[in-house]
Amino acid sequence: AARRDFYWLRSFIAGGVAGCCAKTTTAPLDRVKILLQAHNHHYKHLGVFSTLCAVPKKEGYLGLYKGNGAMMIRIFPYGAIQFMAFDQYKKVIKKQLGISGHVHRLMAGSMAGITAVICTYPLDMVRVRLAFQVKGEHKYMGIIHAFKMIYTKEGGLSGFYRGLMPTVVGMAPYAGFSFFTFGTLKSIGLAQAPNLLGRPSLDNPDVLVLKTHVNLLCGGMAGAIAQTISYPLDVTRRRMQLGAVLPDSDKCLTMVQTLRYVYQQHGVRRGLYRGLSLNYIRCVPSQAVAFTTYELMKQFLHLN
Repeated sequence: AARRDFYWLRSFIAGGVAGCCAKTTTAPLDRVKILLQAHNHHYKHLGVFSTLCAVPKKEGYLGLYKGNGAMMIRIFPYGAIQFMAFDQYKKVIKKQLGISGHVHRLMAGSMAGITAVICTYPLDMVRVRLAFQVKGEHKYMGIIHAFKMIYTKEGGLSGFYRGLMPTVVGMAPYAGFSFFTFGTLKSIGLAQAPNLLGRPSLDNPDVLVLKTHVNLLCGGMAGAIAQTISYPLDVTRRRMQLGAVLPDSDKCLTMVQTLRYVYQQHGVRRGLYRGLSLNYIRCVPSQAVAFTTYELMKQFLHLN
């Protein structure tokens, strides 16, 4: 029983470490994405690369990591809950519903993503508010101050859950397709070309795992496909989360309202998909690192 209890903890740590590694790799791109998605007035005339160059000039190199502290505090439990819940949901769906194969991966991935989002959403809210601030115009002094301000000024607890709806609606296809694509590519790869793509796991020679570079590739492809499907909902979420900070917040109260508003004001390419190219640059390595770190941590912590 002790081994089983620690399995939870080890699985939790593996997912948390995977999340933190992935996010730190791409933190500067994350900050730029938030500035662009919500058309921050300092940077709104710029594109992706010019913003990446402009932020260090205006706010120093650490400006690229603004909001990253809140991100780490959020991403450890987020990654941990998501990966751990995925394994648990997969077992439950297989046992209780008798569904296996690709469909149970898709379902478990979606459910795991939604569970992780709901548990860590207030931290995401605070992180976005911090990342949207520009040097010299600080409304929030830090993580705790931001929590207090949102709680007192924006309607208590419900203030922290603004934009949860598009997040959950977007998370289902995003997490679902990302786990589904990764799992499917992994099983096809290991079945078709075990010697070329796979190697025995370090902690259990009977289990085949993908070689690291193949892992990175599969994780990256999983991220790219999932992103494209759910991106407009990501833009919607950011707008709603920034709520009070944006001048046009009264037009972004519900999910449908926000989608319509962004579409009417900025169209598809410059509105609903603004920052997508950046998101590929950001998300593909991020997903790749997350899945690869998780697979390595699983071996390191004897989870296979």
